[in-house]
Parts: sequence; C-alpha cells; structure tokens
Amino acid sequence: MKLPLTAVLALVAAPAFAQDAPTGDAAAGEKVFNKCQTCHVIANEAGEVLAGKGSKTGPNLYGLPGRIAGTYPDFKYGESLVKLGEMGFAWNEEDFVKYVADPTKFLQEKEGDKKARGKMMFKLPKEEEARNVWAYIASLSPAPAPADAAAAPASN
Repeated sequence: MKLPLTAVLALVAAPAFAQDAPTGDAAAGEKVFNKCQTCHVIANEAGEVLAGKGSKTGPNLYGLPGRIAGTYPDFKYGESLVKLGEMGFAWNEEDFVKYVADPTKFLQEKEGDKKARGKMMFKLPKEEEARNVWAYIASLSPAPAPADAAAAPASN
C-alpha cells in the first residue's frame, strides 16, 4: 500500500507533537492555579491578565513552555535559576512538575551544586496538580518555538 507523502510525514511527526502536548487537565489546573496566583500572573504581550491577580512576586508565566529559565524580562531571578538558564535549560512539563514539587532540590540536582537555592518557597508536591497547572499555563500561552529554532542565532 502506497501512502501519500503528507500522510507519511504526519505519521512520523505525530510522536514528536504528542510528547509536547500537556498531559494534565487545563480546567482542573485553572482551579489549582489559585494557589499560584498569590505570586504569579499570566498576562499576554499586550498586558492583558489572563489569569491571576496581577501579582509580580514571581515572574509572569505566560509563554513558560519552552522559555529559557530565568529570562523573563524585568524580573529579578535568583542566581541559581539564572545559572540554569545560562546552561540552556528550557521549561518543559516534566521539569516543571519536578521543580514545583521542590524548587531547591530541583536546582541542586540540575546544577550538581548542593548550595543552589531558588527564591520560590511554595511547593506543589502533588504530581497531578502540577501537571494540571502546566496544562493550564500551556493553554494560555503561545506555542513554544521549536527547540532548534530557539537555539539558533537571530538573523538580520
């Protein structure tokens, strides 16, 4: 049986797209996000608050999927999170779930430095809740740039 090229490409690409799709429930994540909005907001490029109460204790979570850690403009991150970003670390669901469960432990493991510390003191240890929050954040964010495009230098 001969398949059209578009069908073959769709079959080959499907697993890659499936891996990027959030595994949580965005509607359930909206409810859990109430715990996060004390410190975080999700506001788009135009400044429209999509979720949260406009708090700026933590960085804006709009566009978090695929964002390099410690790079949201005009936010003063802790040294360890900035270092992680300088290592090229970009947020994905698996790492987000581990990070919110225990931010300091996550940074220590990722950086291999027992002195690494984060500013975020709040923990969201229930994996299902963390996955749901990720799905909610992702539902309000633009699609992340492909990894190779994000790493490529900008052209004039």
